[in-house]
Amino acid sequence: MTQPLLTLPYVIRPATVDDAEAYARTHVAGLHETYERLMPRAFHEYYDAELPAIIERRRAAFADAERLPGRARSWLAADDDGEPVAIATSGPGRDEDRPDFELHHIYTLRSTHGTGLGQRLLDTAIGARAAYLWILDGNPRAERFYVRNGFVPDGTSMLCGPTWHHRPMFRMHRPDQE
Repeated sequence: MTQPLLTLPYVIRPATVDDAEAYARTHVAGLHETYERLMPRAFHEYYDAELPAIIERRRAAFADAERLPGRARSWLAADDDGEPVAIATSGPGRDEDRPDFELHHIYTLRSTHGTGLGQRLLDTAIGARAAYLWILDGNPRAERFYVRNGFVPDGTSMLCGPTWHHRPMFRMHRPDQE
């Protein structure tokens, strides 16, 4: 008996300038869902108030990525109805002591958790290459996900800036997976 193929109801595609608003709105929604219990109300209020500026920054970043090779790239995932449900951005490393590839972020909306979408986004954003990322302390779900994908803390930590209420974060790295 042949098993039916599992099809996931999400389409992942490179984000374009025209996606700036959808990307930014999905990013802010992901921040709210991910950090609803970890961050204070002021964090969420800040991102709600900053949404128009975030949209404009995304628009500029996407325009640069389309025009200039070697810039960070972003992806947008949508459900069957075309509604954005997840985002990812990756690119050349920005840390002087870790010049390899960097995963800037992945945010999947809660409605997609457990579907494999986060894994698909990670595979799309960084493939099997060596990479690093920063993770906020106290986010065990994300930490477990990255550990399953070969990431380990590299011993580097710091405090976030004022927008993130000076919360501690740490860096994780993984070697090339090929």
